[in-house]
Amino acid sequence: MLNLVFVEAALETVPESIQNHTAVVKNAERSGKKPVEVLLDRSLHHAAMKSLPKAEKRGRPDILHFCLLEALGSPLNMEGGLRIWVNTFGGYTISVSPKVRLPRDCNRFKGLMEQLFKFRRVPPESSEPLLTVEEMGLQELIKAMRPDKVIALSSHGKRVNLVDLCNSLKRVENPAAFIGAYPTGPFEEGTLSLVDEVFSIYPLSLEAWVVTSRLIYQFERKN
Repeated sequence: MLNLVFVEAALETVPESIQNHTAVVKNAERSGKKPVEVLLDRSLHHAAMKSLPKAEKRGRPDILHFCLLEALGSPLNMEGGLRIWVNTFGGYTISVSPKVRLPRDCNRFKGLMEQLFKFRRVPPESSEPLLTVEEMGLQELIKAMRPDKVIALSSHGKRVNLVDLCNSLKRVENPAAFIGAYPTGPFEEGTLSLVDEVFSIYPLSLEAWVVTSRLIYQFERKN
């Protein structure tokens, strides 16, 4: 079983500090929602985001969308060998059921995430929700998962052969792997302080969903 955690995910509702910005208000009106209910999106809120701290790492829900589609559609997930979590930039943790079928269209995915943040579960009235979200930091999530080993994948990490890495993870009873679901830059120091080792699986920087697919595929292999 592999615990896959998408960390520092660029998924959040519009912060209070820019909810009155024209770009945010107009977008919310077109959606028929309040600014507080709308996901922060770089493609729609670029002008408003200029004043946000660490803006370069925020407002990219599409990255998480691609990563989740890769993970949920994998044989490893279908065979019960994968647990998926998301820890967001704003300090929320999303638990993802292996049975959830996410929309392929990114706009519909964003609408689903907005519903999740509003009602804290999807479907909202279900006793067995497919997605849940709660205020929970990464350290708390690790305590809940109780992994035997935690690794992070980053272009800034120690270069390693992916086959060897996955073989070592498979020898651990309850391993966890962190993948950054944000557009650019290294992990935050707070994230790095929670991992045992940081590895790079390719000489160049790779997109998060590419790292996701390669890690899962190699973990699925029998040798």
